[in-house]
Amino acid sequence: MKSKTITEGKAKIRIFEPEKDKDVSKELEVFYNPLMKLNRNLSVLLLNSIEREELQIADPLAGSGVRAVRFLTELDENKIKSIRINDYSEEAVNLIKENIGLNEDELVCDDTRRFKTKSSVQKNHFDSSCIEVSQLDANQFLNESFGFYYIDIDPFGSPNFLLDSAVKRISRGGVLAITATDTSALSGTYPNAGLRKYWAKTIRQEHKHEAGIRILIRKCQLIGTQYEKALTPILSYSKDHYFRIFFSVEKGKEKCDKILKKHEYLHYCSHCANHEINKNNNHICCDKETQTAGPLWSGELFDVKLLNKINKLNEDEKNQKFIETLYQESKLNIPFFYDIHSICKKHKLPIPRTNELIEKIEKKGFKVSRTHFLDTAIKSEIIFEKLINLIKKK
Repeated sequence: MKSKTITEGKAKIRIFEPEKDKDVSKELEVFYNPLMKLNRNLSVLLLNSIEREELQIADPLAGSGVRAVRFLTELDENKIKSIRINDYSEEAVNLIKENIGLNEDELVCDDTRRFKTKSSVQKNHFDSSCIEVSQLDANQFLNESFGFYYIDIDPFGSPNFLLDSAVKRISRGGVLAITATDTSALSGTYPNAGLRKYWAKTIRQEHKHEAGIRILIRKCQLIGTQYEKALTPILSYSKDHYFRIFFSVEKGKEKCDKILKKHEYLHYCSHCANHEINKNNNHICCDKETQTAGPLWSGELFDVKLLNKINKLNEDEKNQKFIETLYQESKLNIPFFYDIHSICKKHKLPIPRTNELIEKIEKKGFKVSRTHFLDTAIKSEIIFEKLINLIKKK
């Protein structure tokens, strides 16, 4: 298989190129997915935005090692106490070590002076208490560890197979990062798969991605409560083919009980396009039974102070609009949105300019923002009937 060296962030990475006309897939022995660059960018920004230093970091499914190498080259000084990088593939492990060696002069790990020369790294020899590379099954890797402040789970497909081990080994006060790429199961394309894998009913309409990410959040939280660990989302988003969630982790029965109280249902009326969130698993609107999704997390998706820091730290112009939208959305932080195009279609109304509608809503004293989930939608405290009246007014 052909290889080439690329640059992502400050990291130089050697990657294997897929054969012509073949997409990135789990069949590849070691794969690098350029579409996940934003995912890795936000991981770096988030860790640089938290005040804590001397972090113990774990990357159980490292692949080419690009995420770990970016941590080692881009996190602030004194941020990393130790980083453990793991993959089950021998080829991947060799590539990880080579990629660390390619960046030897740029490593920010506090133990870099004890890190051997580039040539020895490429021969897979290490002498560093800061950086450890292993070739283990991901569950074995986590279960045999003493725990970590930050664990990043970024699989090809569902994260389910690793959730239990990750929750057990995440430290009190730590951050657990979860990616899911099986969005079809979470977003209503395969409802039976959603029930089996995520213990909830999915929905297939404009709310499908937000409902999907909230269903995934609940699944992770249920695993957490088994170990009396309360998982609270501090940054959650849907992008391209994946969902991404960062959780802060706290220990305590009472904290877990508070989490469970925010597991509710979304009810969507396909006749009028209104929605409601409550504890009931069915609902009537416009004299008809609504489409229902859940149970799902009905609480906040973001920590607004964290998003403010991330927004200020970001220097990548390609990310700016997306991150700014996340920040604006975090200031409102309410579940679900109004899809203006869908509402206008169902009520036979002309579609207003989004900026003008936002201005009208703000003048009425209601908070409002765009949402990253859908370009044609807004989030707002305004009730549905008042929104319809505002759209009708010229």
